[in-house]
Amino acid sequence: MNARVETSQPASDGVSSATPPAEGRVLCHVVNGVAVLTLDRPHALNALSHAMIRALAEHVERCRNDDGIVALVLRGSGEKGFCAGGDVRALYRAATAGRVDGEDGWRQFFIDEYRLDFALHAFPKPIVALADGIAMGGGMGLAQAASLRVATERSKIAMPETRIGFVPDVGATRFLSVMPADLSLYVGLTGAVLSGADAVRCALADVCVPSDWLQGFEERLASLPASQVRERLREVFVPPAAAGTSAPPAAIDALLPAIGRHFDAGLRADEMAASLASALGAEPAAPLKAWLQTALDALQGYSPTMLHVTREAILRGRAITLADAYRMELDIASRAIEEGDFREGVRAHLVDKDRAPCWQPAALAQVRPERVAHFLTSPWTNDAHPLSDLGALPLGRASQLPS
Repeated sequence: MNARVETSQPASDGVSSATPPAEGRVLCHVVNGVAVLTLDRPHALNALSHAMIRALAEHVERCRNDDGIVALVLRGSGEKGFCAGGDVRALYRAATAGRVDGEDGWRQFFIDEYRLDFALHAFPKPIVALADGIAMGGGMGLAQAASLRVATERSKIAMPETRIGFVPDVGATRFLSVMPADLSLYVGLTGAVLSGADAVRCALADVCVPSDWLQGFEERLASLPASQVRERLREVFVPPAAAGTSAPPAAIDALLPAIGRHFDAGLRADEMAASLASALGAEPAAPLKAWLQTALDALQGYSPTMLHVTREAILRGRAITLADAYRMELDIASRAIEEGDFREGVRAHLVDKDRAPCWQPAALAQVRPERVAHFLTSPWTNDAHPLSDLGALPLGRASQLPS
């Protein structure tokens, strides 16, 4: 049995993280050959700063090349969440200051984040992601690369980017395709918050376990014979069936017929909104009425341009590789920040907090098809694309755990 080994790097070099605390840090220690990487920025729900992305990428690369590391665990610090996404306020400041490229540029942030996510998808060893609490945006980009995606009864899982005039990114245009098209459009367009059980139902998590069970995972991991860690990794995070820890029912099951009707892939975003409004006019029963109103509020209140662009991107993502999805998302991100609604959305919701964004244009029906096509057209030629060197990957996750 290997005892727990505390280190700041996968190798036992004793060097502590140099990431400034205000920007968060990534902690690493090794338990029985498994590198446990902790996103440590609890005051910001572990939102990823650029410094954290670079630090995490360095840890991942060291773990890839360290034969003594047999697997990774990704988790968040504190009680509230795994990772609330990227540091959107910092991106807003960079965009308003005109910092595009370079170490503190907004575009470099996305390039580095997408490279990190792709590296995790291509990682040759098992990865476990503990999506306990909030796991949104950039946190989902990390979690969806894992071989074992663990949710809990406390999980709040979402891709809420359209609310701030952005597109579901970090690979979402590809990883949402694990769901039927109508469900992926509902999740991607409205930013609906999923429970742990919902996430399992939507194939965005593999298991939903009690959060209390995860508190003892390091002790269980340390107790395994070193030669059996990789093959028995799943039992560390998934309770025995005999423990009576079955997942709660998925509330989204009852909504699937309505989602299929109002978020059909053949409908444009404005047609989806009209469908929801028509159903509300028929005065449905209270539970359905509340859902219809929430969905309609999203389609009428979020960036009209990015709702149309997101619909098209999610549908395109079903037929392209993960690498191509990251390239498409960087194209859209560049358009959204340079000439779209991103800065206005962040200003309204996160900076001034007046909750009154002035979208351009203001309504779904006013968005011209050529504007949508423009946002989906790359600013770069193929060879000049900043992510042109991302290679091919199988559509499934790279390194599966033994069942």
